[in-house]
Amino acid sequence: MKAPEFLEFISEINQLDHHQRTVLTKALDQLEDEPKVFDLIETIFDSKGKCPHCSHTESHRHGIKDGLQRYRCKACKKTFNALTGTPLAHLRLKSKWLDYLGAIAESLTVRQAAKEINVHRNTTFRWRHRFLSWIQQDRPSALHGITEADETYLLESHKGERHLNRQPRKRGGCATKRGISDEQICILIARDRSKQTVDFVTGNGPISKIVLDTHLKPILDQDALLVSDGNPTYGAFCKAEKVSHEIVNMSQGQRVTKGAYHIQNVNAYHHRFKSWLDRFHGVATKYLPNYLAWCRIMDRNHNLTPEQLLHSALGDFQYLTVT
Repeated sequence: MKAPEFLEFISEINQLDHHQRTVLTKALDQLEDEPKVFDLIETIFDSKGKCPHCSHTESHRHGIKDGLQRYRCKACKKTFNALTGTPLAHLRLKSKWLDYLGAIAESLTVRQAAKEINVHRNTTFRWRHRFLSWIQQDRPSALHGITEADETYLLESHKGERHLNRQPRKRGGCATKRGISDEQICILIARDRSKQTVDFVTGNGPISKIVLDTHLKPILDQDALLVSDGNPTYGAFCKAEKVSHEIVNMSQGQRVTKGAYHIQNVNAYHHRFKSWLDRFHGVATKYLPNYLAWCRIMDRNHNLTPEQLLHSALGDFQYLTVT
């Protein structure tokens, strides 16, 4: 709105009746968070300033659309805005984003979040996994010192899929095979004594040395000492990679060895994760990395704000990652 039009609008406010003023106030309240969201999005983009198409750093302004500044890359000549190439591109109702991220910080279910911010439950489900998509990447690059590692298992779930190659189970159901089998999904958790945590969904069935080579080897610092249970897979991995290793034989009731080595931190994390996951009444296996990331940031940051979550959802991890 141009200045003369705005001044004319202000001069006519006194002519509004009570009902019209109430409607105007509600409309302004609904718009209150939208400029703040736009400012945060633009600030996050300014810290990177790269073209999402070719990564060139030079661009010029190219108009405004839907409240966001558009840019034109000087190299590839393509246009974009601060959300182009992110999981949040083309999402609407930006005025409700911070309220929804507040619901994420409170670990609300899909229906609870939908009721809280007054949108359809399908919208909150779609938003959940769009916002969590890049938060998966917000993890420490290395674990240091005494590092505990252990795996836990969840029954494979195809929740929400229309075509199954087996009979559907109600509320999770039970495995048809005894012990650890290909019906279960392995989740590997590693955690050092500074509470830095990494997690991996490694696939069906028991853990293998190949899995440890793929996931655990890149994040173990040179000074790390790996503590695990008596699973021989960890011993074979540590011997091959020349990693210091201590074993806690849980099957024989051992909890601590040499007065300092245990896996109680990582086992406690397993318990917290599964207890937290119960509120969602089962989650599809394909979304497990998102839920692991969600739990990880909640466990590490007890006073998360919607603004911090928005930074992380857009790939700016300065708030959540500790090195």
